[in-house]
Parts: sequence; structure tokens; C-alpha cells
Amino acid sequence: MLRAHEREILDGGTLVLLGDVYDQYIEYRHLVPKSGPRLVGLLAEWADAGAEVVYVVGNRDPWHETFFADDIGVTLVRGAWESRRDGRALYIAHGDGHGRPASLADRLSHRLRPLLRAPFITRFYRMGLPGDTGFGLARQFARRFGTDGEPDPAAHRALAEAACERLEGTDADLVAFGHSHREALQTTPHGTYLNPGYWFGARTFARIDADGPALYRWRSGAAEPLPAARPLAATSSL
Repeated sequence: MLRAHEREILDGGTLVLLGDVYDQYIEYRHLVPKSGPRLVGLLAEWADAGAEVVYVVGNRDPWHETFFADDIGVTLVRGAWESRRDGRALYIAHGDGHGRPASLADRLSHRLRPLLRAPFITRFYRMGLPGDTGFGLARQFARRFGTDGEPDPAAHRALAEAACERLEGTDADLVAFGHSHREALQTTPHGTYLNPGYWFGARTFARIDADGPALYRWRSGAAEPLPAARPLAATSSL
């Protein structure tokens, strides 16, 4: 799919990875996970060609160090990425930590998020648990307390509410979240809420250009447009 959009990205576009690119990611000083070598190679190739590649980390892959930024040339974002494109103010984040925690996994993640992302905790973890052991333990924890990839309706509603609040209370014209594994393209009087969905399961992704945001599903080697934006009604009906 990325190769199909290579020319527009290299001709001044931006690729934004919206977190949870890895099922689990822990980077050590001299070790990185071996998952996704072809993706990493492609990102490095594009970065070397001058393309802008932004990686907003998610709740499953927050423990990055310097590899992606220094060796691959990717802009690593640990919170929200804010930019202005085609006259629109964009606010783009993975979504964990936004909205009211809805499920048990979300509540646990919300409570542990500040602790697990504290620099001293990550240093202690890496020092105390070597690569295979530390990575394996983190992966088991994520599988035990995380989701199985299925869309989470409660998280979807919570993120839509958070997007509405941000659109109404800030100058953002478009808010994009991931995290819920459910695609969305909805409008409010104050702007647009976008969620590209779950690439690994549903093969959905989003594009934002001068005409606005749009959702697609990759099917049979081509991008299939999904329904256009609809008004964001009361969140209880989402």
C-alpha cells in the first residue's frame, strides 16, 4: 500500500504513522526489535529521499530511544503532532490518554501511562531485564491486559467525545486519533474528527489533501474509498 502512494509522499507529502505500529516495542541501547524490517527499510529510504515521515507512538510502542529518529530519519512524536496543511490546523495523536477511560484495559492503561512512560522507569526496566526477557514480558503483559485487535465501541465513543471537545475548545480544524481500531470520519460545527481505523485487521487508512480528509480500504491491490464524512451526532449513538 505504501509503495502505491510513494510518489505523492516523495513529492512533498507526509506519511504519519498513528501509533501501535508494533504489537510491542522496547528499544535497548544496542538492540531493537526485529519486527517489520521491510517497513523500517522503506521509511529509511523515503527519509533519505527527503520525505517527511512522522511516527506518533501509541500505547503498545512507546519505548523508543534514538533508532527511528537518528538512524532512520523519522520524526518521533511522543504526544500529539500539530501541523497546518492546506489551511487546516491539524491535531494528531494516538488517542490513549484522551477521553474518559471506558474499558478495563483503557482504565488500566490510563492509570499506568504516566508511570510507564517515565524515563527512570524505562531505564530501570532495560537495565534489570535483558532484551529477550524484557521484550517477552512486555509482550505478555500487553496481550493479557490489552485488546485482541477488535474494535472497542466504548473507546470509539470516548475518543469521539474528546475530539469534539478539542475541536470546540481549540483552533484545531481536524482532530485525528487511532487507538480504538475503528475508522471514523465525522464532522461537527467546529471541524472534523478522523480515525484511520485498524490497518492490520481491516486494512483501512486515511488521506488528507487539499480536498479534505478521506478514508480508504486497501483491497485487491487498490485503495477503495469508504463513505464520506457524516455529521457527528450525539456520542451515545455512535
